[in-house]
Amino acid sequence: MLKIRDIETIPIKAKLNKVYKGSFYQMSHRYTTVTRVITEEGIEGISYNGDEEALEVIDDIIHREIKPQLIGQDIHRFEVCREAIMPATKNILRDRRLSLVAMACVESALWDAFGKSAGLPLFRLWGGYRTELPIIAIAGYYEEGRTLADCGREMEALRKMGLAGCKFKIGGRSPEEDARRVKEARAGGGDDFILMVDANQGWSVEEALTFARLAEPLNIRWFEEPCRWWNDQLDMAAVRLRSRIPVCAGQTEFGFAGCRSLMVNRAIDVCNFDASWSGGPGEWLKVAKLAECFGVQMAHHEEPQISAHLLAAVPNGTYVECFHPDREPLFWELIANRPALRDGIYRIPDGPGWGIELDPKVIAKYRLN
Repeated sequence: MLKIRDIETIPIKAKLNKVYKGSFYQMSHRYTTVTRVITEEGIEGISYNGDEEALEVIDDIIHREIKPQLIGQDIHRFEVCREAIMPATKNILRDRRLSLVAMACVESALWDAFGKSAGLPLFRLWGGYRTELPIIAIAGYYEEGRTLADCGREMEALRKMGLAGCKFKIGGRSPEEDARRVKEARAGGGDDFILMVDANQGWSVEEALTFARLAEPLNIRWFEEPCRWWNDQLDMAAVRLRSRIPVCAGQTEFGFAGCRSLMVNRAIDVCNFDASWSGGPGEWLKVAKLAECFGVQMAHHEEPQISAHLLAAVPNGTYVECFHPDREPLFWELIANRPALRDGIYRIPDGPGWGIELDPKVIAKYRLN
């Protein structure tokens, strides 16, 4: 038995050195919530999850709605704990994503305590298929005054950092202009540099197909969220049928059922479901098993501290995603024992639970309150 005594949270807000622009959005800060679950037996689980500006709302959900349901519960009865948390997601008067992130914060810390009690890293507890994975950066953002040559130079710099590839931002310009940007990125990274593109739901079917035809010779690993949200599943299925570039999506789905629809509708080759946006690692693992049945590969939207264990646990996992330190300082600063990158490879932390130690000085530097 491992009985929950208390849950603590620390909201984190880190100002970035510039504004990062994607297709129809922009980021000026990195947000997250550090969550600690404390047990009567002395084992503590800790994690950090999410990147939502509404930190106070998430914090309130955890302490007012989730925590009272979990005090006294046994962590080893994991499904009972998860069932106790679920009512927080039923409030139709607020953004359901915030409830799911709050749920994921707590669930991830529960898993860390579970792994520590078993003396095992989570990727081994969940299947242990790999001990290391290629790691890529999310980059290629739009900037004023940025030239085509700059796109190539950015890929060169990422490669020098020890990264295996890049998920490059598109969808905010015409297909022709973005294809030119990606061509320069391919030249800068080299033929063996893993290169994906992410339109963040920026285009119509015909625009997406125009880009796909232009980019087909560039050996694009996948085309992520090519089509606008209001009919994305059927539109992505059309893009997938009519182009030769694999299609990826799933990060905007709330749970298992949404990802199932993507697969049933033959809309995707790769599912980049996000555990921190969908209630926690337990839901991601269910989707991964479903994806295996459909011959779909699994990715994970950002969150390398969480995704590395999930992706390494299953046979259909792909790549760990991170950002450049300027875009996401927490992965590079907050994890005191982060494994060094080696030839594009990230070795999964092998300590119990998530296997990471958070630097209290960095928490103090960025904490919201």
